[in-house]
Amino acid sequence: MNVPSYPAGHALLDSKVVVVTAAAGTGIGSAVARRALEEGAKVVVSDWHERRLAETAAKLAADHPGKVHSLVCDVTDETHVQALIDGAAGHFGRIDVLVNNAGLGGTKSIVDMADDEWSRVLDVTLNGTFRCTRAAVRRFIAQGGGGSIVNNASVIGWRAQQGQAHYAAAKAGVMALTRCTAVDVAEHGIRVNAVAPSLAMHPFLAKVTSDELLTELAGREAFGRAAEPWEVANVMVFLAGDYASYLTGEVISVSSQHP
Repeated sequence: MNVPSYPAGHALLDSKVVVVTAAAGTGIGSAVARRALEEGAKVVVSDWHERRLAETAAKLAADHPGKVHSLVCDVTDETHVQALIDGAAGHFGRIDVLVNNAGLGGTKSIVDMADDEWSRVLDVTLNGTFRCTRAAVRRFIAQGGGGSIVNNASVIGWRAQQGQAHYAAAKAGVMALTRCTAVDVAEHGIRVNAVAPSLAMHPFLAKVTSDELLTELAGREAFGRAAEPWEVANVMVFLAGDYASYLTGEVISVSSQHP
């Protein structure tokens, strides 16, 4: 099935300040940063890779001058995370949305998996989401309440795939974290939701994944193709914005693989 046309913006995030982790490169993070800008937001992009982050920020700022700020952040480091939230609020005056996109994958049978391989994936993907969420909700509360968090989970948090025990456990944890945090912070008017993509095609993924596996995963989808990163970003922007004002604690499958 052909990819639909790229949609125009409709000011869904007008005047909001959006922080996006793991926003460097050509994947979902940079796509959601661009979509947020196109929907009227000011955006703080972050990533651990300084050069790629600078390149991404420069491209975004060229199209949206004065509305992009970048901060290097390693989500496994609490000092980095706090500096990201403080720096974003300091630069633009406040934050309204956090998009937790940082995650780390890999393929290894649990038979051969070392402790550090397990721990590294969970520390980036689950613990990193926790650290950023905690810092953001504390900021939201200090600002007087309100705000939205959108987490990037995965359909693999629902289903089994060979060699993915660490990643699946981390993404299932992100889903549970989303639901429980939503209940914890509802009294402050803060919403917390997640998306669960399956296969969102971009150059890096194509580089590190075999053609056979990509074909197999695309064949599981109702449309018979991978999603474009901006198609996942569109759902994240919806969840971040006011049209989703009564939606919290939900995991939205951007895939036909919901259990």
